[in-house]
Amino acid sequence: MKFSSSSPLRGCLNVPGDKSISHRSVMFGALAKGTTEISNFLKGADCLSTISCFRSMGVDIQETDQTILVRGKGLHGLRRPDHVLDCGNSGTTTRLISGILAGQDFDVTLTGDESIQKRPMKRIIEPLSLMGAHILSVRGNDCAPLSISGSHLHGISYSTPVASAQVKSAILLAGLYADGETRVTEPARSRNHTELMLASFGADVKTEGTTAIIRPAKELFSQSIQVPGDISSAAFFMAAALLVPGSEVLLKNVGINPTRDGVLRVFRQMGGEIETVSQTSRAGEPAADLLVRSSRLHGTEIGGDIIPTLIDELPVIAAAACFADGVTVIRDAAELKVKESNRIQAMAENLTAMGADVTETEDGMIIRGGKPLHGAVIDSRNDHRIAMTFAVAALASQGEVSIPQWDCVNISYPAFLDDLRSLMG
Repeated sequence: MKFSSSSPLRGCLNVPGDKSISHRSVMFGALAKGTTEISNFLKGADCLSTISCFRSMGVDIQETDQTILVRGKGLHGLRRPDHVLDCGNSGTTTRLISGILAGQDFDVTLTGDESIQKRPMKRIIEPLSLMGAHILSVRGNDCAPLSISGSHLHGISYSTPVASAQVKSAILLAGLYADGETRVTEPARSRNHTELMLASFGADVKTEGTTAIIRPAKELFSQSIQVPGDISSAAFFMAAALLVPGSEVLLKNVGINPTRDGVLRVFRQMGGEIETVSQTSRAGEPAADLLVRSSRLHGTEIGGDIIPTLIDELPVIAAAACFADGVTVIRDAAELKVKESNRIQAMAENLTAMGADVTETEDGMIIRGGKPLHGAVIDSRNDHRIAMTFAVAALASQGEVSIPQWDCVNISYPAFLDDLRSLMG
């Protein structure tokens, strides 16, 4: 796929449903009594992997143009699949479903694609094992495939070395099946979709500072869920509208959960004009219409507790920083190395290829903005967020940007190209 500089972006856009919330709505609906109806579900490859896994365990899930219907089996109603569960490219599916499977009464093996089989799973193997789970890395390298034998679990108090919603969620989901209270303390607060949604399904879950606490559940109960637009997907169009002169874009119904809204805070801190036009809230998940206008950006420092709130948006923030005046420093973001690709390395190498002044560091990068960017061939590493980031960077650059590995965007945003073209007229 090839991209080049753009005329002003104008129009209104509904971004796809939030990926994190879409995953959880299927998982929790599968464990609940009754039928959970999900609107604005993200039908990207990752979330479809979650649906496939639960269908393999006997859950009736029906898809229509408008909704997903999950006919729950209850906390103890899943059945042993007759084959290995394939999580595709989805780290969320792999880690969260491991917490659920740890408390079942059957054995199962989880695997995924080449990328998943390289991503670190010790971070869930260790706490789940402390709870009494029988979970092993089949190849002994602390990665998938994972062999999980359902077992009796007990509650623990666990401190995670990194702030990770996937790790926290895996432990909390196992805690539903434990024989006592489970507490997960993080160094900084990660996204809290699991806590909010589990509470709406009837679980006894609460938060004290950076500690999430759950009590074992007897039942969960079906819900009607309206998934807000994914702020991670909206971030690409925020950046595009900020960077392309003369642009004005209205992004509708974007989730602005305070554990996810770091990208808004950083873009505004950089001088970006992003106006909250209206705001709503459903089941504790706030959403808003955001009006974004082209702006002259300046450099900033990004680190500390804000990092977990924008970890998936750091690639496009880094690209935007190349067009800003002054220096932008990203630190405390070593977690970027263990995403679908090493995103620190991928961003530094590809931005440098386009003429940016970028220094890769151990836990982030230093970006000296203001140098004109030019065309290049981009190695996306089959990482959806890297591919879309450089499509955005091309809109404000000189020359043609080629992204050969483009199909990876289907993981989270199959309609990205159509939506971008709609704003370009």
